[in-house]
Amino acid sequence: MEPGNLDQIIAAHAGRKGALLPILHEIQRAFGCIDPAAEKAVALALNLSRAEVHGVVSFYHDFTQAHDPRPVVELCRAEACKARGVEALVPAAEAAAGERVNLKEVYCLGLCSMGPSARIGGQIYAGLDEAELVRLVNMA
Repeated sequence: MEPGNLDQIIAAHAGRKGALLPILHEIQRAFGCIDPAAEKAVALALNLSRAEVHGVVSFYHDFTQAHDPRPVVELCRAEACKARGVEALVPAAEAAAGERVNLKEVYCLGLCSMGPSARIGGQIYAGLDEAELVRLVNMA
């Protein structure tokens, strides 16, 4: 991680109430992970213990502690998507993803009435069937 960019991210939120999560999200977006050095810098800047920051990083599934260069396909596994059949799509998606794609389960992408849903690079796809989900995984 480049300290200058990390310092800029932290400084952009200086004095903001409830700055921890926005800072962590921005670090994750910029660097692909929140490593121990970033946790330490955030803790110092926000006058928190490293354990407090690490607890948040390890609690939320959006944050990773090591960079994974693989493309990510987030598949909604929330109750509404389950009711619309997402579980039947999972084996084919896992087979298509193999080790090349990080198939990540998430809980609610906000299109509950149109599920099953997936997100790739910020784009959300809804009303997925097995063939379409496999196509998306292969394109990722």
